[in-house]
Amino acid sequence: MKELIIPSKLNAGDKVAFISISGGRAGDEDMLPRYLLGKRRFEKIFNVEVVETPNALKGSEYLYEHPEKRAEDLMWALKDDSIKGIICNQGGDDSYRVLPYIDTQVIHDYPKVFMGFSDIATWTAVYTYAGVRSYYGPTVLTPIAQPGKLDEYTENAIRRTLFSNEVIGEIKPSEKNTPIDWTTTYTIDGVQYERFPDNDEIEDLKDPIPWESGTGYKVLQGSGKVRGYVIPVCGGPLWQIMGTKFFPGPDIWEDSIIAMEHCSIYGSKLAGLHELRAFAAAGVFDKAKAVITGPLDDDSKETLFKVILKEVHRPDIVIVENLDFIHRTPMTVLPVGAQVEVDCDGPAIRILESGVS
Repeated sequence: MKELIIPSKLNAGDKVAFISISGGRAGDEDMLPRYLLGKRRFEKIFNVEVVETPNALKGSEYLYEHPEKRAEDLMWALKDDSIKGIICNQGGDDSYRVLPYIDTQVIHDYPKVFMGFSDIATWTAVYTYAGVRSYYGPTVLTPIAQPGKLDEYTENAIRRTLFSNEVIGEIKPSEKNTPIDWTTTYTIDGVQYERFPDNDEIEDLKDPIPWESGTGYKVLQGSGKVRGYVIPVCGGPLWQIMGTKFFPGPDIWEDSIIAMEHCSIYGSKLAGLHELRAFAAAGVFDKAKAVITGPLDDDSKETLFKVILKEVHRPDIVIVENLDFIHRTPMTVLPVGAQVEVDCDGPAIRILESGVS
């Protein structure tokens, strides 16, 4: 894999920009209270100053109609020397529409922490094309502004990856997890409470979050230890940019540890199969060292094995299930291109370098 520029770490007192480069829900009336909670929570927990990019809170309709404004926001945040990092407000489904308006040389010349997940996989690919490390991890609306409080697992992942230049080390599976919850109220003993009130609080410990026990890592295929460079994949967004110059080429996939979120797309097992076949046709799995996934239902597991074993003919590739980087809480942070070790005997996953410089 080509060498990527590694951004400088974030520090207490830094200015961090929140951006709506994909979906614009952070600025919609019903979602704004949740955004504001996420902003003050991030400021207080990490002792930083948060600023919005100029168009970040103009709402989903405006930002859908003006993809060029999303590009302007990224260029603005990169060129402003007072801003040390950029965190996405949310994912979405149409980042590909922004690509004609960006200048990848600016990304290269102003390397800064840039983090998000889901549709932000498009942007991690763009950053890799520009030669700069990005970070596949939490967005503002979720899980930073998750109901209740910012869980310790996610907080620690952000702190050790973005605010420290020490080697990250072992990424342990979470002891508990919960689905993303977009509701704005909760009820206790017949009394309804607002989840995102207009006050200075950053947590509500009485909020009844339905946590489930974690199940740990599960080795589905392989043995021993393998090392490679982690490349996060959220299938839908990367599928949309396949065939463009931004889709990762063979040099990126060689010796990779593919962190792939795979499912039956919108409940369609066939669509999930077609997505995997598209990646197979692009050579994604040909020289990879391992695939690490979130939890897989039976249909997703069947299609994954069908493509990798029967169609790509890779019975040697390591496959490990249940990494916490998917659409649920909590989340770890994956520094794109960092060297990772997958230990099937543990099982364990270790990041062998620091996330930032």
